[in-house]
Amino acid sequence: MELNTEHIKPLIGSRIHASRADFANPEFAAACRELLDERIVLLFPGIGLDDDEQLAFTDLFGERVNFVKQAPGGEAAARDVYKITLDPKINNAPEYVLGTFFWHMDGVMETFPPPLASLLTARSVAPRGGQTEFCNLYAAYEHLPDADKAELEGLRVHHSVFASIRGVLELDVTPADWQGISKSNDHPLVWTHEDGRKSLLVGTTAERVLDMPLAEGRALLVRLLEWAAQPDFSYRHEWAEGDFVVWKNSGALHRVIPYDRNSGRTMHRTSVLGTEAIR
Repeated sequence: MELNTEHIKPLIGSRIHASRADFANPEFAAACRELLDERIVLLFPGIGLDDDEQLAFTDLFGERVNFVKQAPGGEAAARDVYKITLDPKINNAPEYVLGTFFWHMDGVMETFPPPLASLLTARSVAPRGGQTEFCNLYAAYEHLPDADKAELEGLRVHHSVFASIRGVLELDVTPADWQGISKSNDHPLVWTHEDGRKSLLVGTTAERVLDMPLAEGRALLVRLLEWAAQPDFSYRHEWAEGDFVVWKNSGALHRVIPYDRNSGRTMHRTSVLGTEAIR
């Protein structure tokens, strides 16, 4: 199926013009998934999907991630829609949303593969801030000088939840106060995917480079993150209510620009299970 698309930037992002009926079409979903591999971020402006439509489209992409354990109960838990908000009446762990202010990939601390894709609908946007930025980790690796690629070969990195949220921890909060804060995982700095392509695996979860002096390793991680997030490889989305964005989580970092916790900003997220372990 041919899609009505336009590229947002040369190396990341495509805007797709479609009708709501298209989202129930398996051929449309298959074409979107194929394009996602190349473009990393797909934008459907103002399409206004409801939860049922978003879930149906998610299922056409692949097996959905179960958010039951992450949701406070009720509709969100039962229907695998995760409501991203700082409102504690809706989200029982709003403090983790603060961690999304920093560059990260979902799922790198789990024992199973990171989600393949995340799908996000804007239900209520913040009057100031709240934009989401994405960067293409494939392009970031592919455009490295050959000498840098050789330097990164074989390096492994320790990732931790603590590293990703230490910037938002209150001084009187201990790690014991945060559920799951001790989660960690070791991964290669360069992810070789099943199709042979390679991508960087960086972000604020990356705490240190194994078998490298701490300062030297952290300096390398900072340099690579700055490289990956440069304008050539990244896209900042200014949300409007009803916008729907799909991104390839396993090949991208994302972060949200800080916004007021009382802004009412609410996003509905679904995710597709990953099938590819980091190696």
